[in-house]
Amino acid sequence: MWLESLSPIGAPKPRVNRAVIDASVVLAALKGEPGGERLADMRAGRLISSVNLTEVVTRLLDLEFSDRQALSMVEALGLTVVPFDAQTAVRAGLLRERTRTAGLSLGDRACLALAATLSLPVLTADRNWDRVSADVEVHQIR
Repeated sequence: MWLESLSPIGAPKPRVNRAVIDASVVLAALKGEPGGERLADMRAGRLISSVNLTEVVTRLLDLEFSDRQALSMVEALGLTVVPFDAQTAVRAGLLRERTRTAGLSLGDRACLALAATLSLPVLTADRNWDRVSADVEVHQIR
């Protein structure tokens, strides 16, 4: 299911065919927000950490979707869910110091750590990721 785009504001965003997707991108797609169409543009190679999937489901429930509706919405996206294993967990923990000032959450670090583990870019809607050096290519959706 999310890396740093150096494109100036208003410039076309580079196409990404395979990436780790941040929860913010999934939520933007499900809520019809700007940039959410970037998820639909990717036909394959859409990976999401199980931690970020938890964030998506939690937010949908907070928005008062039923359990069944939330699961149906997530399943319809056809994302490949990657389990949060020990290696990725340690990587996420080690990112804490480099991401503290940007205010990145555990979910954000889990996404970045998965992307680093798989050597893939990440797609996000979170602007504060631009201030982080995580050795991962970050693409903003808006």
